[in-house]
This record gives sequence, structure tokens and C-alpha cells, in this order.
Amino acid sequence: MKRIGYVGIIVEDKKKSEDVNKILSAYGTIIVGRMGIPYGDIGIITLIVNGTTDEIGAFTGKLGMIKGVSVKKC
Repeated sequence: MKRIGYVGIIVEDKKKSEDVNKILSAYGTIIVGRMGIPYGDIGIITLIVNGTTDEIGAFTGKLGMIKGVSVKKC
């Protein structure tokens, strides 16, 4: 069963942006909308997602394993 939710991502280490974008591309089928804002030395990304709990969990889990990246989902 699919559900809609949102994911907040804080990229504290801008060198990790490429790693984050690779994962975002890999899970692009569950991303409905994306907003990115540079804020000083960090990047803030907000996503609207629509996928199964397993898909969203795998997606956020991979992002959360990147050092310098924080992820929250709802």
C-alpha cells in the first residue's frame, strides 16, 4: 500500500551532495516534488514522496548512512 509523506534532508557536508543526488535519482519514481535551498554552509532539501513504507524506508535509510547528511521522514 502506498502512502504520501515528506522527507527533510540537511546536507552539512557539501562534498556529499553528489552522493545524495545519486540516491535521489535512484528513487526518483517515488519523489513527487522537491525543493532545495542553500542556507549558509548547508543545503536543505524537502521532498514530497509517494511510495510503500518499505520503499520510503530504504530510501531514507540509504540517505541516513551518508556522513554529514541528516534525514527525517513523516
